[in-house]
Amino acid sequence: MNLIASSGQLRASLLRWSLVLVPLVVLLGFISGKVSQSGPGNAWFDALAKPSTYPPPIAFPIVWTLLYVLMGVALAMVCSARGARGRGLAVAAFVLQFALNLAWSPVFFGAHQMTIGLAVIAAMDFAVLLTIALFWRIRPVAALLLVPYLVWICFATYLNYAFLEANPSLDGAEGPRAVERFEI
Repeated sequence: MNLIASSGQLRASLLRWSLVLVPLVVLLGFISGKVSQSGPGNAWFDALAKPSTYPPPIAFPIVWTLLYVLMGVALAMVCSARGARGRGLAVAAFVLQFALNLAWSPVFFGAHQMTIGLAVIAAMDFAVLLTIALFWRIRPVAALLLVPYLVWICFATYLNYAFLEANPSLDGAEGPRAVERFEI
């Protein structure tokens, strides 16, 4: 019995993990956004003053889909590294940062809690840094696949802060009734 896997077996393992994890990560991200009514179309969000650095709304679904695919591939690379030291801890760190990722939209868009959202996304920043460090020990390429995600969430952290600064009275405000506009 040979305990060393062939390169073909390793590729097949990565493919199997990818076929499960990439769609799962994308689907969970999509569900989190839909459930919380994230982005344009959310009456509370539409009423917020937008920072000058706020990208066009079409950028978000494109960027997030790409980032979720990269995250799924990175996780699949680590999961397929059977027997690698620290793999369990690396996967646990990924699950933690991903749970924070999935929690941010419902907190920010659903509950209208910009301050709590800022705390969640700041914790996510650190959890992603930890995940990258742990992934690096197992599969450096998997860690590198998470770098665009880290850059984007650091930008998202800034946006969360900028939204809070520009709209302090709407932090925690109720739905569409939160803003009343009167023309005189």
